[in-house]
Amino acid sequence: MTFTMKRFAAVFAVLCAGISVVSAQQQSSSQQQEMSVEESYLQQSVELMVIREQSRADTREMKLLALEYIGEAIDRGNTSREIRDALEYMGLEGVLNQARENNRLVNNFPDVRREAAKYLGEMGTPEAKDSLLRMLVVDNEPMVLQEVVKSLGKVGLNDNNETVATIAFVVKKFDVRAPDDLLALSAIDALESLAERNNGISRDAIDLLMRIAEGRYIRPVQNRARQTLSDLRRYTAQGQQQQERDNSTGTR
Repeated sequence: MTFTMKRFAAVFAVLCAGISVVSAQQQSSSQQQEMSVEESYLQQSVELMVIREQSRADTREMKLLALEYIGEAIDRGNTSREIRDALEYMGLEGVLNQARENNRLVNNFPDVRREAAKYLGEMGTPEAKDSLLRMLVVDNEPMVLQEVVKSLGKVGLNDNNETVATIAFVVKKFDVRAPDDLLALSAIDALESLAERNNGISRDAIDLLMRIAEGRYIRPVQNRARQTLSDLRRYTAQGQQQQERDNSTGTR
Protein backbone atom coordinates (compact mmCIF):
# COMPACT_ATOMS: atom_id res chain seq x y z
CA MET A 1 0.00 0.00 0.00
CA THR A 2 1.41 3.37 -1.00
CA PHE A 3 1.83 6.24 1.43
CA THR A 4 -1.13 8.07 -0.14
CA MET A 5 -3.40 5.05 0.29
CA LYS A 6 -2.33 4.67 3.89
CA ARG A 7 -3.22 8.32 4.58
CA PHE A 8 -6.61 7.84 2.93
CA ALA A 9 -7.30 4.74 5.00
CA ALA A 10 -6.37 6.57 8.21
CA VAL A 11 -8.58 9.55 7.40
CA PHE A 12 -11.46 7.23 6.48
CA ALA A 13 -11.14 5.41 9.79
CA VAL A 14 -11.20 8.69 11.71
CA LEU A 15 -14.31 9.84 9.82
CA CYS A 16 -16.09 6.57 10.55
CA ALA A 17 -15.23 6.87 14.22
CA GLY A 18 -16.46 10.48 14.23
CA ILE A 19 -19.77 9.51 12.61
CA SER A 20 -20.26 6.78 15.21
CA VAL A 21 -19.63 9.24 18.03
CA VAL A 22 -22.01 11.85 16.56
CA SER A 23 -24.70 9.21 16.03
CA ALA A 24 -24.33 8.02 19.61
CA GLN A 25 -24.47 11.60 20.88
CA GLN A 26 -27.63 12.33 18.83
CA GLN A 27 -29.28 9.18 20.15
CA SER A 28 -28.30 10.11 23.70
CA SER A 29 -29.58 13.66 23.18
CA SER A 30 -32.91 12.33 21.87
CA GLN A 31 -33.27 10.05 24.88
CA GLN A 32 -32.42 12.93 27.22
CA GLN A 33 -35.03 15.12 25.51
CA GLU A 34 -37.68 12.42 25.93
CA MET A 35 -36.72 12.03 29.57
CA SER A 36 -36.80 15.78 30.12
CA VAL A 37 -40.37 15.97 28.77
CA GLU A 38 -41.44 13.11 31.02
CA GLU A 39 -39.61 14.59 34.00
CA SER A 40 -41.15 18.01 33.33
CA TYR A 41 -44.65 16.51 33.23
CA LEU A 42 -43.99 14.54 36.40
CA GLN A 43 -42.56 17.59 38.13
CA GLN A 44 -45.61 19.67 37.19
CA SER A 45 -47.97 16.96 38.42
CA VAL A 46 -46.15 16.73 41.74
CA GLU A 47 -46.12 20.52 42.05
CA LEU A 48 -49.88 20.75 41.49
CA MET A 49 -50.47 18.00 44.04
CA VAL A 50 -48.31 19.81 46.61
CA ILE A 51 -50.11 23.10 45.93
CA ARG A 52 -53.50 21.45 46.34
CA GLU A 53 -52.58 19.87 49.66
CA GLN A 54 -50.92 23.02 51.01
CA SER A 55 -53.86 25.20 49.99
CA ARG A 56 -56.14 22.98 52.10
CA ALA A 57 -53.80 22.73 55.07
CA ASP A 58 -54.89 24.07 58.45
CA THR A 59 -52.14 26.63 59.00
CA ARG A 60 -51.83 30.08 57.54
CA GLU A 61 -48.10 29.57 56.95
CA MET A 62 -48.68 26.53 54.74
CA LYS A 63 -51.25 28.41 52.67
CA LEU A 64 -48.85 31.31 52.15
CA LEU A 65 -46.25 28.80 50.97
CA ALA A 66 -48.78 27.41 48.50
CA LEU A 67 -49.35 30.95 47.22
CA GLU A 68 -45.60 31.36 46.64
CA TYR A 69 -45.56 28.20 44.53
CA ILE A 70 -48.65 29.39 42.67
CA GLY A 71 -46.97 32.71 41.88
CA GLU A 72 -43.99 30.86 40.41
CA ALA A 73 -46.29 28.60 38.39
CA ILE A 74 -48.22 31.57 36.97
CA ASP A 75 -44.95 33.27 36.04
CA ARG A 76 -44.18 30.18 33.94
CA GLY A 77 -47.53 30.53 32.20
CA ASN A 78 -49.48 27.92 34.16
CA THR A 79 -53.12 29.03 34.32
CA SER A 80 -54.57 25.55 34.74
CA ARG A 81 -57.83 24.67 36.41
CA GLU A 82 -55.93 23.16 39.35
CA ILE A 83 -54.22 26.50 40.03
CA ARG A 84 -57.50 28.39 39.76
CA ASP A 85 -59.29 25.91 42.05
CA ALA A 86 -56.59 26.27 44.72
CA LEU A 87 -56.78 30.06 44.53
CA GLU A 88 -60.56 30.11 44.72
CA TYR A 89 -60.52 27.77 47.72
CA MET A 90 -58.09 30.03 49.60
CA GLY A 91 -59.93 33.12 48.39
CA LEU A 92 -63.14 31.91 50.04
CA GLU A 93 -61.55 30.40 53.15
CA GLY A 94 -62.86 31.79 56.39
CA VAL A 95 -65.88 33.16 54.52
CA LEU A 96 -67.57 30.22 52.80
CA ASN A 97 -65.03 27.54 53.68
CA GLN A 98 -65.11 27.79 57.46
CA ALA A 99 -63.43 25.70 60.15
CA ARG A 100 -64.52 26.10 63.77
CA GLU A 101 -63.25 24.94 67.14
CA ASN A 102 -65.52 25.42 70.14
CA ASN A 103 -67.71 27.55 67.88
CA ARG A 104 -64.76 29.83 67.14
CA LEU A 105 -63.69 30.53 63.54
CA VAL A 106 -60.09 29.39 63.21
CA ASN A 107 -59.35 29.81 59.50
CA ASN A 108 -60.07 33.48 58.92
CA PHE A 109 -56.92 34.61 57.07
CA PRO A 110 -57.62 37.91 55.23
CA ASP A 111 -54.01 38.17 54.04
CA VAL A 112 -54.32 34.74 52.40
CA ARG A 113 -57.55 35.77 50.64
CA ARG A 114 -55.93 39.01 49.50
CA GLU A 115 -52.93 37.17 47.98
CA ALA A 116 -55.28 34.70 46.31
CA ALA A 117 -57.16 37.61 44.74
CA LYS A 118 -53.91 39.11 43.48
CA TYR A 119 -52.86 35.90 41.74
CA LEU A 120 -56.31 35.41 40.23
CA GLY A 121 -55.86 38.82 38.65
CA GLU A 122 -52.49 37.75 37.27
CA MET A 123 -54.06 34.64 35.76
CA GLY A 124 -56.38 36.90 33.79
CA THR A 125 -58.71 34.17 32.54
CA PRO A 126 -62.52 34.25 32.37
CA GLU A 127 -62.59 31.56 35.05
CA ALA A 128 -60.37 33.69 37.28
CA LYS A 129 -62.81 36.57 36.80
CA ASP A 130 -65.69 34.35 37.92
CA SER A 131 -63.76 33.39 41.07
CA LEU A 132 -63.05 37.05 41.81
CA LEU A 133 -66.72 37.96 41.47
CA ARG A 134 -67.62 35.24 43.97
CA MET A 135 -65.10 36.68 46.42
CA LEU A 136 -66.39 40.20 45.87
CA VAL A 137 -69.95 39.25 46.77
CA VAL A 138 -69.28 37.22 49.93
CA ASP A 139 -66.27 38.94 51.58
CA ASN A 140 -66.59 41.87 53.98
CA GLU A 141 -62.91 42.58 54.68
CA PRO A 142 -61.88 45.89 53.04
CA MET A 143 -58.26 44.85 52.46
CA VAL A 144 -59.46 41.77 50.57
CA LEU A 145 -62.10 43.62 48.58
CA GLN A 146 -59.58 46.27 47.50
CA GLU A 147 -57.38 43.58 45.97
CA VAL A 148 -60.34 41.81 44.38
CA VAL A 149 -61.47 45.02 42.69
CA LYS A 150 -57.94 45.76 41.47
CA SER A 151 -57.67 42.27 40.02
CA LEU A 152 -61.02 42.57 38.25
CA GLY A 153 -59.72 45.72 36.60
CA LYS A 154 -56.54 43.88 35.62
CA VAL A 155 -58.49 41.00 34.08
CA GLY A 156 -60.61 43.54 32.20
CA LEU A 157 -63.62 41.35 31.39
CA ASN A 158 -67.10 42.85 31.73
CA ASP A 159 -69.52 40.54 29.93
CA ASN A 160 -73.10 41.82 30.21
CA ASN A 161 -71.78 44.56 32.52
CA GLU A 162 -71.51 41.96 35.30
CA THR A 163 -68.13 43.13 36.63
CA VAL A 164 -68.98 46.83 36.78
CA ALA A 165 -72.39 46.18 38.34
CA THR A 166 -70.89 43.98 41.06
CA ILE A 167 -68.14 46.49 41.88
CA ALA A 168 -70.76 49.25 42.10
CA PHE A 169 -72.95 47.13 44.38
CA VAL A 170 -70.12 46.45 46.85
CA VAL A 171 -68.81 50.03 46.97
CA LYS A 172 -72.33 51.37 47.53
CA LYS A 173 -72.87 48.83 50.31
CA PHE A 174 -69.84 50.20 52.14
CA ASP A 175 -70.82 53.74 51.24
CA VAL A 176 -74.06 53.39 53.21
CA ARG A 177 -72.35 51.98 56.33
CA ALA A 178 -68.85 53.47 56.37
CA PRO A 179 -67.23 54.77 53.17
CA ASP A 180 -63.81 53.22 52.54
CA ASP A 181 -61.42 55.56 50.70
CA LEU A 182 -59.03 52.83 49.55
CA LEU A 183 -61.87 50.68 48.24
CA ALA A 184 -63.22 53.69 46.35
CA LEU A 185 -59.80 54.34 44.81
CA SER A 186 -59.52 50.70 43.78
CA ALA A 187 -62.93 50.96 42.14
CA ILE A 188 -61.94 54.10 40.23
CA ASP A 189 -58.80 52.41 38.92
CA ALA A 190 -60.77 49.32 37.93
CA LEU A 191 -63.44 51.35 36.12
CA GLU A 192 -60.75 53.16 34.13
CA SER A 193 -59.16 49.86 33.13
CA LEU A 194 -62.49 48.26 32.25
CA ALA A 195 -63.44 51.26 30.12
CA GLU A 196 -60.17 51.05 28.20
CA ARG A 197 -60.43 47.29 27.69
CA ASN A 198 -64.07 47.42 26.61
CA ASN A 199 -64.00 50.73 24.73
CA GLY A 200 -66.65 52.38 26.84
CA ILE A 201 -68.41 52.63 30.19
CA SER A 202 -71.86 51.76 31.42
CA ARG A 203 -74.42 53.80 33.33
CA ASP A 204 -73.49 51.86 36.49
CA ALA A 205 -69.90 53.10 36.19
CA ILE A 206 -70.98 56.70 35.73
CA ASP A 207 -73.38 56.52 38.68
CA LEU A 208 -70.67 55.06 40.94
CA LEU A 209 -68.11 57.70 39.97
CA MET A 210 -70.64 60.46 40.64
CA ARG A 211 -71.51 58.90 43.98
CA ILE A 212 -67.83 58.85 44.99
CA ALA A 213 -67.26 62.38 43.72
CA GLU A 214 -70.14 63.69 45.82
CA GLY A 215 -69.92 61.28 48.75
CA ARG A 216 -68.31 61.21 52.18
CA TYR A 217 -64.80 60.59 50.95
CA ILE A 218 -61.62 62.54 51.44
CA ARG A 219 -61.01 65.33 48.98
CA PRO A 220 -58.30 63.56 46.92
CA VAL A 221 -60.62 60.61 46.32
CA GLN A 222 -63.47 62.90 45.30
CA ASN A 223 -61.19 64.80 42.94
CA ARG A 224 -59.93 61.58 41.40
CA ALA A 225 -63.50 60.46 40.71
CA ARG A 226 -64.32 63.81 39.08
CA GLN A 227 -61.20 63.64 36.91
CA THR A 228 -62.03 60.11 35.86
CA LEU A 229 -65.54 61.14 34.88
CA SER A 230 -64.06 63.89 32.74
CA ASP A 231 -61.50 61.57 31.16
CA LEU A 232 -64.05 58.89 30.32
CA ARG A 233 -66.21 61.34 28.41
CA ARG A 234 -64.03 60.61 25.39
CA TYR A 235 -65.73 57.24 25.00
CA THR A 236 -69.07 59.00 24.65
CA ALA A 237 -67.60 61.28 22.01
CA GLN A 238 -66.06 58.32 20.19
CA GLY A 239 -69.39 56.50 20.27
CA GLN A 240 -71.23 59.51 18.85
CA GLN A 241 -68.65 59.86 16.06
CA GLN A 242 -68.94 56.17 15.19
CA GLN A 243 -72.74 56.42 15.15
CA GLU A 244 -72.52 59.40 12.78
CA ARG A 245 -70.18 57.46 10.49
CA ASP A 246 -72.50 54.45 10.51
CA ASN A 247 -75.52 56.64 9.73
CA SER A 248 -73.61 58.37 6.92
CA THR A 249 -72.58 55.04 5.43
CA GLY A 250 -76.12 53.69 5.65
CA THR A 251 -77.65 56.63 3.74
CA ARG A 252 -75.33 56.27 0.76
